Amino acid sequence: MDLFFFAQYMPMYLKAAGLTVTLAAAGIGLSVVLGLICALVRFYRLPLLRPLASIYIEFARNTPLMIQLFFLYYALPKVYLKLEGISCAIIGLAFLGGGYMAEAFRGGLEAVSRTQIEAGLSMGLTRLQLIRYVILPQAFAVAAPALAANTIFLIKETSVFSIVALADLVYVFKDLIKEGHSTENNLLLIGFYLVIILPVSLLFSLWERRLRRVGFSV
Repeated sequence: MDLFFFAQYMPMYLKAAGLTVTLAAAGIGLSVVLGLICALVRFYRLPLLRPLASIYIEFARNTPLMIQLFFLYYALPKVYLKLEGISCAIIGLAFLGGGYMAEAFRGGLEAVSRTQIEAGLSMGLTRLQLIRYVILPQAFAVAAPALAANTIFLIKETSVFSIVALADLVYVFKDLIKEGHSTENNLLLIGFYLVIILPVSLLFSLWERRLRRVGFSV
């Protein structure tokens, strides 16, 4: 085990980890918003928008992120629409994640009983108030495990960002392969992904326990 290798290249991995976390946070955040909008569109069966949301969800869930990134980074410039690697990564991750998040939210929304919705309407709640105070809290609680799994899945998917020339963790790993020390290099890559993913997993576990304590079923 070459400790000098760890000391020498740790700063590169730290910088790459920062980029990976930033891109993941932006992409996942947008995917949650996009997924929730699509789920609400399907839940309320909005005309015109509902079939579009369904088509988007199926397309996003059934195409690999790598293919989506290739399209954004290499195909769009052919029609004079050039995006930077960072923009491609965030858009691609949000596009992919939105489909998965939409399905997670759909399950949560469908778990809300019609009785509670009708009770809220009978109390004079507007549609927005009903969504805010009755539907979404229960939907988030039911969808929590799926949201956690999707978030971890999307963080792992950031491993393909290197194909759009971004110096993420995998990019640094591949760049240092020529230096040898494959064991140390692999340990650094695995270690940094664990450092990123384990806290996320623990935070979701705490969130689910809190939901159970306040009476929501997950």
